[in-house]
Parts: sequence; structure tokens; C-alpha cells
Amino acid sequence: MSIPQVQSFVSSPVGLLSLKASEYGLTHLQVSDLDELNPVVVIESSIKLMPATNDACLQAQQHINDTVVQLTEYFAGIRQTFDIPLAPKGTVFQQQVWQALRDLPFGQHCSYSDIANTIGRPKAVRAVGAANGANPIAIIVPCHRVIGKGGKLTGYAYGLGMKQWLLNLETAQ
Repeated sequence: MSIPQVQSFVSSPVGLLSLKASEYGLTHLQVSDLDELNPVVVIESSIKLMPATNDACLQAQQHINDTVVQLTEYFAGIRQTFDIPLAPKGTVFQQQVWQALRDLPFGQHCSYSDIANTIGRPKAVRAVGAANGANPIAIIVPCHRVIGKGGKLTGYAYGLGMKQWLLNLETAQ
């Protein structure tokens, strides 16, 4: 059974963000357009994806509204942690990796092997990389904080330019 979701699009300093939420929490935060940089975060539209009870839609919309507020604070340099309920779909292993990323302090960096060690699976470095790449909630689940063991920037779903921008935002504070 599918869980009803609400979707909104938000402009941000890193481009157009697509936010999806269910009544249980934020399920997706993805960059839809990297070409348009805009320092103001504004909800541009809201689309109901599936029929749902009014209460479920209202709760999902509240999660999106809270996400917009917290992202605005993050981009303004006011917020360093997020306390939004998250509801990403993934395997138990992926959930462990994503939680380890959330536990990584603001402004800190790590490698895939650091995450593998943190979750007690030191030989699962490649699987950690795959889970990191499958992260459906960018920025809030900070996969951008994973860099190469030697300190070099490694791949990022939205490009190394955005990754560097997010790292610079966090180290500037």
C-alpha cells in the first residue's frame, strides 16, 4: 500500500528543491534545477500526489512547511541541525547509513570507511557509498559531508560545485 504524499517546490541558494512528505515525515528532498540560484526560499507550488484523508495531507503539508523554515535558517547560517521527522524508504542497511550521516556533526567531514566503521560494518565501504548515493533527503541527511579519505571531494549526486558550496556554508560558520 502506498502512503499518500504532498509535494512542494522551493527555490533556494542551490537551486529548485523538490520536497515530498507523508503524514509520517519528510520522504524526499531533491534538487530539481541547479541553474537558477536564488537566495530566498519560497514555496512556489504544492501538489497533492495521491488521494488521502484531509488529516494526512495537513500533517504532510506541516512537515513540508517546517522543512522550509528550517532550510531557510540553514541557508541563512542560523541553523546547524534539523529536527524534522524523516520517513525515507530504504533497506535496514541504508537506514543505518543515513542515520550515521545525520549523527555527523555540522561542519565535520568523514569518509565512506568512517561511516562503515560507525555502523559496525568495516568491510562494507562500497555498500556505504551506494547507500550514500541513494539518499533521498539531501542536505538534511548530509551526504555532502562525505569526502575522500585524503580530504579530496568525491562524487555528489548534484555535482561537486553544490557539494563544495554546502561545505563552504558549513565551515564559514
